[in-house]
Amino acid sequence: MRNWCGLAGSIILLLMVSWPQGAAQAQQPSQPLNVGLFVNPPFVMKDKGQFTGMAVDLWEGLAAKLGRQYRYVQFDTVHDLVQATASGKIDVAVTNLTINQSRAELLDFTQPWFDGGMRIMTGTEQGKGFGNLITGLGDAGFLKAYAWIALIIVTATVLLTFFDRWFDEAFPKRWRDGFAESFYTVMSVATSGKSPSRKNLFGWAGRIWQGLWLVCGIAVLAYVTSSVTSVMTTLSLTNKINGLADLTDKPVGVLTGTVEEDFARQQGLQTLTYAGLNRAVEGLVNGDIDAIVADAPVLEYHVYTHPDLPVKVVGPLFEPDKYGFALPRQSLFTRPLTIELLGAHDMGEIDDLRTKYFGSDK
Repeated sequence: MRNWCGLAGSIILLLMVSWPQGAAQAQQPSQPLNVGLFVNPPFVMKDKGQFTGMAVDLWEGLAAKLGRQYRYVQFDTVHDLVQATASGKIDVAVTNLTINQSRAELLDFTQPWFDGGMRIMTGTEQGKGFGNLITGLGDAGFLKAYAWIALIIVTATVLLTFFDRWFDEAFPKRWRDGFAESFYTVMSVATSGKSPSRKNLFGWAGRIWQGLWLVCGIAVLAYVTSSVTSVMTTLSLTNKINGLADLTDKPVGVLTGTVEEDFARQQGLQTLTYAGLNRAVEGLVNGDIDAIVADAPVLEYHVYTHPDLPVKVVGPLFEPDKYGFALPRQSLFTRPLTIELLGAHDMGEIDDLRTKYFGSDK
Protein backbone atom coordinates (compact mmCIF):
# COMPACT_ATOMS: atom_id res chain seq x y z
CA MET A 1 0.00 0.00 0.00
CA ARG A 2 2.82 2.33 0.90
CA ASN A 3 4.48 1.53 -2.45
CA TRP A 4 1.32 2.54 -4.34
CA CYS A 5 1.01 5.75 -2.36
CA GLY A 6 4.65 6.55 -3.00
CA LEU A 7 4.28 5.91 -6.74
CA ALA A 8 1.16 8.09 -6.94
CA GLY A 9 2.90 10.85 -5.05
CA SER A 10 5.87 10.71 -7.42
CA ILE A 11 3.60 10.99 -10.46
CA ILE A 12 1.74 13.95 -8.98
CA LEU A 13 5.01 15.65 -8.08
CA LEU A 14 6.35 15.06 -11.60
CA LEU A 15 3.23 16.57 -13.15
CA MET A 16 3.43 19.58 -10.86
CA VAL A 17 7.04 20.14 -11.82
CA SER A 18 6.63 19.60 -15.59
CA TRP A 19 3.39 21.55 -16.07
CA PRO A 20 4.74 24.96 -15.14
CA GLN A 21 7.68 24.34 -17.45
CA GLY A 22 5.36 23.71 -20.41
CA ALA A 23 3.25 26.72 -19.54
CA ALA A 24 6.31 28.85 -19.16
CA GLN A 25 7.58 27.62 -22.48
CA ALA A 26 4.36 28.73 -24.14
CA GLN A 27 4.25 32.05 -22.34
CA GLN A 28 7.60 33.73 -22.12
CA PRO A 29 6.89 37.22 -23.43
CA SER A 30 10.27 38.41 -22.20
CA GLN A 31 12.08 36.06 -24.60
CA PRO A 32 12.03 37.38 -28.21
CA LEU A 33 10.86 35.02 -30.90
CA ASN A 34 13.11 34.26 -33.86
CA VAL A 35 10.99 35.07 -36.90
CA GLY A 36 12.33 33.81 -40.23
CA LEU A 37 11.63 35.81 -43.38
CA PHE A 38 12.03 35.09 -47.08
CA VAL A 39 11.78 38.20 -49.24
CA ASN A 40 9.07 37.66 -51.85
CA PRO A 41 7.08 40.80 -52.76
CA PRO A 42 4.43 41.78 -51.93
CA PHE A 43 4.29 39.40 -48.97
CA VAL A 44 7.75 40.18 -47.64
CA MET A 45 9.74 43.19 -48.87
CA LYS A 46 12.89 44.89 -47.64
CA ASP A 47 13.64 48.59 -48.06
CA LYS A 48 16.61 50.25 -46.39
CA GLY A 49 16.86 47.50 -43.81
CA GLN A 50 13.15 47.61 -42.91
CA PHE A 51 10.80 44.73 -43.66
CA THR A 52 7.28 45.35 -44.95
CA GLY A 53 4.68 43.44 -46.93
CA MET A 54 1.35 41.74 -46.41
CA ALA A 55 2.76 38.79 -44.44
CA VAL A 56 4.96 41.09 -42.32
CA ASP A 57 2.12 43.48 -41.54
CA LEU A 58 -0.14 40.58 -40.60
CA TRP A 59 2.49 39.02 -38.35
CA GLU A 60 3.33 42.27 -36.59
CA GLY A 61 -0.35 42.86 -35.85
CA LEU A 62 -0.75 39.37 -34.39
CA ALA A 63 2.45 39.65 -32.35
CA ALA A 64 1.26 42.94 -30.88
CA LYS A 65 -2.03 41.36 -29.80
CA LEU A 66 -0.14 38.46 -28.20
CA GLY A 67 2.33 40.79 -26.53
CA ARG A 68 5.33 38.99 -28.01
CA GLN A 69 8.70 40.48 -28.85
CA TYR A 70 10.60 39.16 -31.87
CA ARG A 71 13.63 39.60 -34.05
CA TYR A 72 13.78 39.00 -37.78
CA VAL A 73 16.16 36.57 -39.48
CA GLN A 74 16.31 36.73 -43.27
CA PHE A 75 16.89 33.64 -45.42
CA ASP A 76 18.03 33.49 -49.04
CA THR A 77 15.82 30.56 -50.07
CA VAL A 78 12.52 29.02 -48.98
CA HIS A 79 14.31 25.71 -48.47
CA ASP A 80 16.69 27.23 -45.90
CA LEU A 81 13.77 28.88 -44.10
CA VAL A 82 11.82 25.61 -43.90
CA GLN A 83 14.82 23.65 -42.64
CA ALA A 84 15.67 26.26 -40.00
CA THR A 85 12.07 26.24 -38.75
CA ALA A 86 11.91 22.45 -38.68
CA SER A 87 15.11 22.31 -36.61
CA GLY A 88 13.77 24.81 -34.08
CA LYS A 89 16.22 27.59 -34.89
CA ILE A 90 13.28 29.68 -36.10
CA ASP A 91 10.10 30.02 -34.04
CA VAL A 92 7.84 31.34 -36.80
CA ALA A 93 8.33 31.33 -40.60
CA VAL A 94 6.71 34.39 -42.14
CA THR A 95 6.31 34.55 -45.92
CA ASN A 96 3.86 33.24 -48.51
CA LEU A 97 4.58 29.66 -47.44
CA THR A 98 2.42 27.07 -49.19
CA ILE A 99 0.84 24.43 -46.96
CA ASN A 100 1.34 20.93 -48.34
CA GLN A 101 1.82 17.38 -47.10
CA SER A 102 5.61 17.24 -47.26
CA ARG A 103 5.97 20.43 -45.25
CA ALA A 104 3.27 19.43 -42.78
CA GLU A 105 5.37 16.37 -41.95
CA LEU A 106 8.15 18.71 -40.81
CA LEU A 107 6.26 21.74 -39.51
CA ASP A 108 3.11 22.90 -37.79
CA PHE A 109 0.99 25.42 -39.69
CA THR A 110 -1.47 28.04 -38.60
CA GLN A 111 -4.86 28.48 -40.17
CA PRO A 112 -4.42 29.51 -43.85
CA TRP A 113 -4.66 33.25 -44.40
CA PHE A 114 -4.31 33.55 -48.21
CA ASP A 115 -5.52 31.55 -51.21
CA GLY A 116 -2.87 31.26 -53.90
CA GLY A 117 -1.79 29.06 -56.76
CA MET A 118 0.61 28.92 -59.67
CA ARG A 119 0.83 30.88 -62.89
CA ILE A 120 3.36 31.33 -65.68
CA MET A 121 5.47 34.35 -66.56
CA THR A 122 6.85 34.71 -70.09
CA GLY A 123 8.47 37.36 -72.24
CA THR A 124 6.25 39.73 -74.16
CA GLU A 125 8.14 38.98 -77.40
CA GLN A 126 7.71 35.22 -77.53
CA GLY A 127 9.35 33.81 -80.65
CA LYS A 128 9.61 37.23 -82.32
CA GLY A 129 13.36 37.73 -82.17
CA PHE A 130 15.50 37.97 -85.31
CA GLY A 131 17.52 34.97 -84.17
CA ASN A 132 14.36 32.87 -83.87
CA LEU A 133 13.35 33.94 -87.39
CA ILE A 134 16.70 32.92 -88.89
CA THR A 135 16.56 29.59 -87.06
CA GLY A 136 13.03 28.98 -88.29
CA LEU A 137 13.97 29.78 -91.89
CA GLY A 138 16.86 27.35 -91.65
CA ASP A 139 14.76 24.58 -90.15
CA ALA A 140 12.18 25.01 -92.92
CA GLY A 141 14.84 24.83 -95.65
CA PHE A 142 14.30 28.37 -96.90
CA LEU A 143 17.88 29.49 -96.26
CA LYS A 144 19.11 27.06 -98.91
CA ALA A 145 16.65 28.53 -101.38
CA TYR A 146 17.81 32.02 -100.44
CA ALA A 147 21.40 30.95 -101.12
CA TRP A 148 20.41 29.84 -104.62
CA ILE A 149 18.62 33.14 -105.19
CA ALA A 150 21.73 35.02 -104.07
CA LEU A 151 23.87 32.98 -106.46
CA ILE A 152 21.46 33.73 -109.32
CA ILE A 153 21.58 37.45 -108.48
CA VAL A 154 25.38 37.48 -108.54
CA THR A 155 25.44 35.52 -111.80
CA ALA A 156 22.85 37.82 -113.38
CA THR A 157 24.86 40.86 -112.27
CA VAL A 158 28.01 39.55 -113.94
CA LEU A 159 26.22 38.59 -117.17
CA LEU A 160 24.34 41.89 -117.33
CA THR A 161 27.59 43.78 -116.85
CA PHE A 162 29.26 42.01 -119.77
CA PHE A 163 26.10 42.38 -121.88
CA ASP A 164 25.79 46.15 -121.35
CA ARG A 165 29.50 46.77 -121.81
CA TRP A 166 29.27 45.04 -125.19
CA PHE A 167 26.01 46.53 -126.53
CA ASP A 168 25.45 49.82 -124.63
CA GLU A 169 27.91 52.58 -125.46
CA ALA A 170 26.66 54.73 -122.55
CA PHE A 171 27.38 52.00 -119.98
CA PRO A 172 30.13 52.93 -117.44
CA LYS A 173 33.59 51.93 -118.63
CA ARG A 174 35.04 51.20 -115.18
CA TRP A 175 34.33 47.66 -114.00
CA ARG A 176 33.48 48.82 -110.49
CA ASP A 177 30.91 51.31 -111.72
CA GLY A 178 29.54 48.82 -114.22
CA PHE A 179 29.06 46.08 -111.62
CA ALA A 180 27.31 48.56 -109.31
CA GLU A 181 24.93 49.65 -112.07
CA SER A 182 24.11 46.07 -113.03
CA PHE A 183 23.64 44.99 -109.41
CA TYR A 184 21.21 47.87 -108.85
CA THR A 185 19.24 46.83 -111.94
CA VAL A 186 19.04 43.18 -110.88
CA MET A 187 18.03 44.02 -107.30
CA SER A 188 15.38 46.46 -108.50
CA VAL A 189 13.78 43.70 -110.52
CA ALA A 190 14.15 41.14 -107.70
CA THR A 191 12.78 43.28 -104.88
CA SER A 192 10.17 45.47 -106.54
CA GLY A 193 9.41 43.77 -109.82
CA LYS A 194 10.27 47.00 -111.61
CA SER A 195 13.24 47.63 -113.83
CA PRO A 196 15.03 50.99 -114.02
CA SER A 197 14.68 52.81 -117.32
CA ARG A 198 16.96 51.10 -119.84
CA LYS A 199 17.56 51.40 -123.53
CA ASN A 200 15.67 48.95 -125.68
CA LEU A 201 18.50 47.58 -127.79
CA PHE A 202 16.59 44.76 -129.52
CA GLY A 203 13.14 46.15 -130.32
CA TRP A 204 10.12 43.96 -129.62
CA ALA A 205 12.30 41.00 -128.60
CA GLY A 206 14.05 43.18 -126.02
CA ARG A 207 10.72 44.22 -124.54
CA ILE A 208 9.61 40.62 -124.20
CA TRP A 209 12.92 39.79 -122.51
CA GLN A 210 12.45 42.68 -120.06
CA GLY A 211 8.92 41.48 -119.33
CA LEU A 212 10.21 38.02 -118.50
CA TRP A 213 12.72 39.61 -116.13
CA LEU A 214 9.88 41.43 -114.36
CA VAL A 215 7.92 38.19 -113.96
CA CYS A 216 10.96 36.50 -112.41
CA GLY A 217 11.46 39.43 -110.05
CA ILE A 218 7.86 39.35 -108.90
CA ALA A 219 8.11 35.59 -108.32
CA VAL A 220 11.27 35.99 -106.23
CA LEU A 221 9.71 38.77 -104.17
CA ALA A 222 6.55 36.74 -103.57
CA TYR A 223 8.56 33.67 -102.56
CA VAL A 224 10.69 35.55 -100.02
CA THR A 225 7.69 37.37 -98.56
CA SER A 226 5.55 34.25 -98.25
CA SER A 227 8.36 32.17 -96.72
CA VAL A 228 9.14 34.78 -94.07
CA THR A 229 5.45 35.21 -93.28
CA SER A 230 4.86 31.47 -92.96
CA VAL A 231 7.85 31.01 -90.65
CA MET A 232 6.78 33.93 -88.46
CA THR A 233 3.28 32.47 -88.23
CA THR A 234 4.67 29.06 -87.32
CA LEU A 235 6.91 30.57 -84.64
CA SER A 236 3.98 32.47 -83.22
CA LEU A 237 1.92 29.28 -82.94
CA THR A 238 4.60 26.87 -81.75
CA ASN A 239 6.67 29.11 -79.45
CA LYS A 240 3.83 30.97 -77.81
CA ILE A 241 3.22 29.93 -74.21
CA ASN A 242 -0.35 30.15 -72.95
CA GLY A 243 -0.43 27.41 -70.34
CA LEU A 244 1.25 24.48 -68.67
CA ALA A 245 0.95 22.25 -71.75
CA ASP A 246 3.12 24.67 -73.74
CA LEU A 247 6.12 24.27 -71.42
CA THR A 248 7.15 20.85 -72.73
CA ASP A 249 10.77 20.82 -73.99
CA LYS A 250 11.28 24.42 -72.87
CA PRO A 251 13.63 25.58 -70.09
CA VAL A 252 11.56 26.78 -67.13
CA GLY A 253 12.75 28.83 -64.17
CA VAL A 254 11.62 28.03 -60.61
CA LEU A 255 12.61 29.31 -57.18
CA THR A 256 14.78 27.06 -55.02
CA GLY A 257 12.94 25.05 -52.39
CA THR A 258 9.44 26.04 -53.48
CA VAL A 259 6.46 23.84 -54.23
CA GLU A 260 6.70 25.09 -57.81
CA GLU A 261 10.13 23.48 -58.08
CA ASP A 262 8.75 20.14 -56.89
CA PHE A 263 5.73 20.45 -59.17
CA ALA A 264 7.80 21.29 -62.26
CA ARG A 265 10.05 18.30 -61.72
CA GLN A 266 7.08 16.01 -61.19
CA GLN A 267 5.75 17.23 -64.54
CA GLY A 268 9.07 16.37 -66.19
CA LEU A 269 9.86 19.97 -67.14
CA GLN A 270 13.37 21.23 -67.82
CA THR A 271 14.01 23.38 -64.76
CA LEU A 272 16.60 25.97 -63.80
CA THR A 273 16.53 27.03 -60.16
CA TYR A 274 17.00 30.59 -58.91
CA ALA A 275 17.40 31.94 -55.39
CA GLY A 276 14.90 34.75 -55.96
CA LEU A 277 12.36 36.05 -58.45
CA ASN A 278 14.52 38.99 -59.55
CA ARG A 279 17.24 36.62 -60.71
CA ALA A 280 14.70 34.39 -62.43
CA VAL A 281 13.22 37.36 -64.30
CA GLU A 282 16.72 38.41 -65.32
CA GLY A 283 17.26 34.92 -66.74
CA LEU A 284 13.95 35.17 -68.61
CA VAL A 285 14.81 38.54 -70.14
CA ASN A 286 18.28 37.31 -71.13
CA GLY A 287 16.83 34.25 -72.86
CA ASP A 288 18.26 31.65 -70.47
CA ILE A 289 14.73 30.35 -69.84
CA ASP A 290 11.45 30.59 -71.71
CA ALA A 291 9.12 30.87 -68.71
CA ILE A 292 8.88 31.07 -64.93
CA VAL A 293 6.50 29.02 -62.81
CA ALA A 294 5.85 30.63 -59.43
CA ASP A 295 3.15 31.86 -57.06
CA ALA A 296 0.47 33.71 -59.03
CA PRO A 297 0.16 36.76 -56.73
CA VAL A 298 3.95 37.18 -56.63
CA LEU A 299 4.23 37.13 -60.43
CA GLU A 300 1.28 39.47 -60.89
CA TYR A 301 2.68 41.93 -58.37
CA HIS A 302 6.11 41.86 -60.03
CA VAL A 303 4.65 42.66 -63.45
CA TYR A 304 2.50 45.42 -61.95
CA THR A 305 5.45 47.08 -60.20
CA HIS A 306 7.91 46.65 -63.11
CA PRO A 307 6.06 47.90 -66.21
CA ASP A 308 9.38 48.58 -67.95
CA LEU A 309 10.29 44.89 -68.13
CA PRO A 310 9.27 42.90 -71.26
CA VAL A 311 7.45 40.22 -69.25
CA LYS A 312 3.84 39.23 -68.68
CA VAL A 313 1.78 36.65 -66.77
CA VAL A 314 -0.17 34.25 -68.98
CA GLY A 315 -2.63 31.42 -68.63
CA PRO A 316 -5.11 30.54 -65.91
CA LEU A 317 -4.35 29.74 -62.28
CA PHE A 318 -3.42 26.09 -61.67
CA GLU A 319 -2.53 23.98 -58.64
CA PRO A 320 -4.43 26.22 -56.18
CA ASP A 321 -2.99 26.27 -52.68
CA LYS A 322 -3.09 28.14 -49.38
CA TYR A 323 -0.50 30.13 -47.43
CA GLY A 324 0.08 29.94 -43.69
CA PHE A 325 2.66 30.71 -41.03
CA ALA A 326 4.89 27.74 -40.12
CA LEU A 327 6.24 26.77 -36.70
CA PRO A 328 8.32 23.86 -35.37
CA ARG A 329 6.46 20.62 -34.68
CA GLN A 330 4.45 20.64 -31.43
CA SER A 331 5.17 24.32 -30.86
CA LEU A 332 3.06 25.67 -27.99
CA PHE A 333 2.79 28.97 -29.86
CA THR A 334 0.80 27.50 -32.78
CA ARG A 335 -2.58 27.55 -31.05
CA PRO A 336 -2.54 31.12 -29.68
CA LEU A 337 -1.19 32.42 -33.00
CA THR A 338 -3.93 30.61 -34.93
CA ILE A 339 -6.62 31.96 -32.61
CA GLU A 340 -5.46 35.53 -33.18
CA LEU A 341 -5.20 34.84 -36.91
CA LEU A 342 -8.82 33.67 -37.01
CA GLY A 343 -9.81 36.79 -35.14
CA ALA A 344 -8.00 38.97 -37.68
CA HIS A 345 -9.88 37.17 -40.43
CA ASP A 346 -13.24 37.65 -38.71
CA MET A 347 -12.54 41.35 -38.16
CA GLY A 348 -11.71 41.90 -41.83
CA GLU A 349 -8.11 42.83 -41.13
CA ILE A 350 -6.74 40.31 -43.64
CA ASP A 351 -9.09 41.62 -46.33
CA ASP A 352 -7.85 45.13 -45.61
CA LEU A 353 -4.26 44.00 -46.09
CA ARG A 354 -5.19 42.23 -49.32
CA THR A 355 -6.74 45.44 -50.63
CA LYS A 356 -3.69 47.44 -49.53
CA TYR A 357 -1.24 45.31 -51.49
CA PHE A 358 -3.30 43.91 -54.37
CA GLY A 359 -6.11 46.40 -54.87
CA SER A 360 -9.83 46.03 -54.46
CA ASP A 361 -10.19 43.74 -57.49
CA LYS A 362 -8.09 40.95 -55.99
